[in-house]
Amino acid sequence: MSENELSARERIVVGAADMLSRRGLNATSIRETAKHAGAPLGSTYHYFPDGKGQLTAEAVRYAGDRVAKGLRRALRQGPEAGLRAYLNVWRSIVVDSDYRVGCPVLAVAIEEPEAEERSVALQAAAEVFDTWQDLLAASLREHGTPPEQAAQLAALVVAAAEGAVAMCRAQRTTAVLDAVEAQLNALVRAATEGR
Repeated sequence: MSENELSARERIVVGAADMLSRRGLNATSIRETAKHAGAPLGSTYHYFPDGKGQLTAEAVRYAGDRVAKGLRRALRQGPEAGLRAYLNVWRSIVVDSDYRVGCPVLAVAIEEPEAEERSVALQAAAEVFDTWQDLLAASLREHGTPPEQAAQLAALVVAAAEGAVAMCRAQRTTAVLDAVEAQLNALVRAATEGR
């Protein structure tokens, strides 16, 4: 679906996810999100009556679902393919944006939201991270990795990717993501080899 085919509500959610990934949580206002999405400010309050927390949570879930969809598709070929696809998503995002865009989920997780936004926004971020980890862990288990090791390795993959994206943005190079990928590949291969 192209951006022109999106409903006004969907454009606002997509715009909020984009702004979170570029500016972070605290610098993303409802007013700026409406402007960025080309939507009237009043429609933003109509679609998101609970305010910024509700909009932020939906934007985080939207971004998380997009990554999860690609991850699910790649994991059909196994955990190594899933890892490669997962890291390539982040590589493309940072490179294509000239190192200006990161992960909107991480942006919400690391910034202290306003009190009324805290529970819904942070809960959405936690759910997204859990989903990504669960998908990776399930694939690892299916390929013979013991459950506890699969869960730990999946957590390491998500945490390492998130940290690498932040470092790539700061250093304006994908070198750290490349290094993380090499080490994670070795760990995934060792965890599934000969099973």
